[in-house]
Amino acid sequence: MAVSIPGSSSIISDDTNGLFGSNKNHNSSNDSTEESFQVVEFLLGNEHFAIELFDVKEVVEYTRITKLPNSPVYIKGIIDLRGEITTIIDLKQQLAITSSTVLSEEETRIIVLDDRLTHAKIGIMVDDVLTVSTYYASQIDQTATAGDESSHILGIIKKKIKDRDKDSTELVIWLDVKLLLRNMGHI
Repeated sequence: MAVSIPGSSSIISDDTNGLFGSNKNHNSSNDSTEESFQVVEFLLGNEHFAIELFDVKEVVEYTRITKLPNSPVYIKGIIDLRGEITTIIDLKQQLAITSSTVLSEEETRIIVLDDRLTHAKIGIMVDDVLTVSTYYASQIDQTATAGDESSHILGIIKKKIKDRDKDSTELVIWLDVKLLLRNMGHI
C-alpha cells in the first residue's frame, strides 16, 4: 500500500502490517502478541530519524519563512499555513547536526505537529520525509537511553534492509518530540 503525504514529493509506503492498524499486532515468528509502533521516518543531514506517526498532523513542502527578531537560533521563523501562523523549528540546528551535503531551504520539508501535542501551531523543518513504517518492540534498542529519563531519544530502531541481495541493518534514531519541545519550552 502506498500513500502520498500531502505537500510532500515523497511516496509513503507501508510494507509491514497496515498503515493505520492497531498498536498491537500478531507476530507469527514467535506466536506472541508484540507491541508495535508506527513512525514517520525522515532525514536530518545523513542520518535517519523517526517520530511517532500520531504526533504528526501533516507534511508540507517548504514555503517562505518569515524570520522573527530576537528568537533562539533554532527558531527559523513563522509561516502562514492556510491562514494559521505556524512556528518553524530547525531540528538540525537544535540537535547540532551537520551534513556533508548542503541543501537549500527550498528543498526541505516541514512536518507539522499535531495541535493536541503542542497546544500551538508548530512545524519542524527536516531535509526529507522518507516513509511511514511499523516496527515491533523487538526491533528497538533502548540501551542508548538506558537510565537517562531526560533523553529525547526513545530508542534506536534496527531497520532490516535488503541491498543487492544482501541483508543489512540501518539504524533509525527514534526521537521523543514531546520531550524535545518541552526542553525547548514550547509545550
